[in-house]
Amino acid sequence: MITRRKLLKKLSALPLLGGVLGTPWVFGKSSLPIQTVPGRNVIQEMGLRTFINAAGNYTSMTASLMPQEVMAAINEAAKHYVLLEDLQDAVGAKIAEHCHAEAAMVTAGCWSAIVLGTAGVLTGNDSKKASLLPFLEESGMKSEIILQKSHANGYHHALTNTGAKLILVETREELEAAINDKTAMMWYLNRETPVGQINHEEWIRIAKKHGIPTMNDIAADVPPVENLWKYNDMGFDLVAISGGKALCGPQSAGILMGKKDLIAAARLNSPPRGGNIGRGNKVNKEEIVGMLVALETFIKRDHQAYWREWERKVAVIAKEIEGIPGFMSETFIPEIANENPTLKVTWDKSKISLTGKELGERLRKGSPSIETISWEGEDYIRVAVFTLNPGEENVVASRLKEELSAVSP
Repeated sequence: MITRRKLLKKLSALPLLGGVLGTPWVFGKSSLPIQTVPGRNVIQEMGLRTFINAAGNYTSMTASLMPQEVMAAINEAAKHYVLLEDLQDAVGAKIAEHCHAEAAMVTAGCWSAIVLGTAGVLTGNDSKKASLLPFLEESGMKSEIILQKSHANGYHHALTNTGAKLILVETREELEAAINDKTAMMWYLNRETPVGQINHEEWIRIAKKHGIPTMNDIAADVPPVENLWKYNDMGFDLVAISGGKALCGPQSAGILMGKKDLIAAARLNSPPRGGNIGRGNKVNKEEIVGMLVALETFIKRDHQAYWREWERKVAVIAKEIEGIPGFMSETFIPEIANENPTLKVTWDKSKISLTGKELGERLRKGSPSIETISWEGEDYIRVAVFTLNPGEENVVASRLKEELSAVSP
């Protein structure tokens, strides 16, 4: 075993160490120099394509850009150690206050919020039950989750991560008939409200009549800002939202909010605890802090001013392509998800042989590269402006005019 005396003797034999490294050792006081490290553009170093985002905050396109306030908070948090549980407690309390919820937690995205929230509903605050998921058979836990068939569009698979069985219904009568002693939760996908036969209020009313908890997935459903608390006020027991979309927080963060006992149970199924299905749903201190600051920044901003700016940007692009033979444009607002002014560009198919995908590809391969939305088989493209940086609306307008003019009859 090396003693302090031997260590000092060894160090004294290395007089040049400090000089060689440029960082002399001083016991009891650090003399390491504080250096300002220039930021590396790793994306540029690797030769990766960057683009102007006129599509929206899609996961595949790395969602949103975080504002300076969020990045500053993340960078400061990175300099300090803190107990993860203490941070979740404090941040969760602030988020809950802002969103009219009893409690809240930061999760590893909206999908993670759904998984952990569902796990909490199934296990309650029973760590033994948490260790059994996703093996529900003979566990004594309820195992069925009811949702509308129209809401089963892919995101419902998060529910099955817990081992739960999904029961699909379409009508109120089918919902009532599906409820039994195995029913653990009723799940609602907010963006599919227009196509479902059962609306929010009726869904909640039936659930409460039978004593069944409800969850609403509102992943991309702000703006309007009021949606952050609307569904908590409405009576949903849990609400899950993405942090990296309109909130402009870390892409891999999300929020689960709702009833205090259910949030506590969700945390029982999440890190830093092990022996549960949520261990991999890790969210670090920087993301937790960034998520809170992003939420507060979003709530406090002048939403009417942002809306007016989006309308102005749409008008700039529409005016630039106005009058190009064979092409038309119109402004529309999506009914729920990504609710903001958006430009739809269409064309006379009898005169112009072009698909939306082809036009999107021309914009993508041009310089600068621009991403828009053009679904397979649709003869139009959609241009979003809420993800554009200042001035990029002019670039999009010019590039779009260039491509439309090239194929115009």
